[in-house]
Amino acid sequence: MSKNDALNVDRVHPEAVLAKHMKTAAIRQAAAHAVAAEATTYHADPSAPIGLFDSGVGGLSVYLHLAEQLPAERYVYYADTLHVPYGNRDSTDIERLTLRAIEWLYQQGCKLIVIACNSASAYALETARRCYPQMPIVGLVPALKPAVLASTTHRVAVLATKATLNGALLNKVIDAFALPNNIEVTKYFDPLLVPWVEAGMPEADETARRLRQQLTVFAQAGIDQLVLGCTHYPFFKGFLLEEIARQQLSIQVVDSGQAIAERVKQLLLSNQLLVSANIKGNGNNHINEYCNDDSENDSNAHRAIATNHQISPVVRLPLTFYASKYDDTLGALIKQLVGQETVLQYASK
Repeated sequence: MSKNDALNVDRVHPEAVLAKHMKTAAIRQAAAHAVAAEATTYHADPSAPIGLFDSGVGGLSVYLHLAEQLPAERYVYYADTLHVPYGNRDSTDIERLTLRAIEWLYQQGCKLIVIACNSASAYALETARRCYPQMPIVGLVPALKPAVLASTTHRVAVLATKATLNGALLNKVIDAFALPNNIEVTKYFDPLLVPWVEAGMPEADETARRLRQQLTVFAQAGIDQLVLGCTHYPFFKGFLLEEIARQQLSIQVVDSGQAIAERVKQLLLSNQLLVSANIKGNGNNHINEYCNDDSENDSNAHRAIATNHQISPVVRLPLTFYASKYDDTLGALIKQLVGQETVLQYASK
């Protein structure tokens, strides 16, 4: 399939496909509290794909880092675009939708799954791990630790969805790490940021104006570290950096994409699931379980995401993208976010 023909394939809504897995997922969820979350050796095929899940296209920012670090791997991405965004939903709904998506990826034979959504991780990560004790599952939490370590003003802001800001994962890091270091954490939530990214981030939009204004407010409050706590947000990191430079603000922007890629690589190595062609790096980097740490090269990687999203010149394998609701606008947006060098294949039944 050529790059120009990449979008001209069969497209289906996955509701019918997912329905047959719902009973299995429900059984797993009901039994979750009875399953011991033990570290069990997972014997999967190294050639199996890595699964990624997000409520929308935001998790593609994670995919870009994975594709750079592990270009020889195959990737299957599931976007629950029928129910995006998750950040405004209640915890029960988020858990239900997340477990359904994970079940679908599990049925595709994925060897590892990344919950590339902070909101889904906040409310479903631990349950998912209990449901699938042999499956390596990587979750996200805003990269607060590196921001705390880098702050000189002792004031940090976390930009995230309401679900993430209220979730146990982030607040555990605040209580265990930020407060003991006398760091004041400001939580900021704008429900229109995810829809803005899904719409292609038009700069004339009111959401863009509000974001510019909020940067000024952060600077006036003495905040010197801004944590992007949603996988959609790295796509407008370039926008933030340009505005910070224009206003001459002393704010650094932090997110956890690079750390997630390193964590996935570490898990694949430890479970002997890494495709041998992945030779970049030594795989010995230690990353916290919830990917709170960023590498020193993180800013360069995310600047690449923020510009034309061409992180690496390597030839990537096709990305299989599956959406619960598809239209031509979504296809154009995906191409805008991941770059023309990535070949897309839409899964079909």
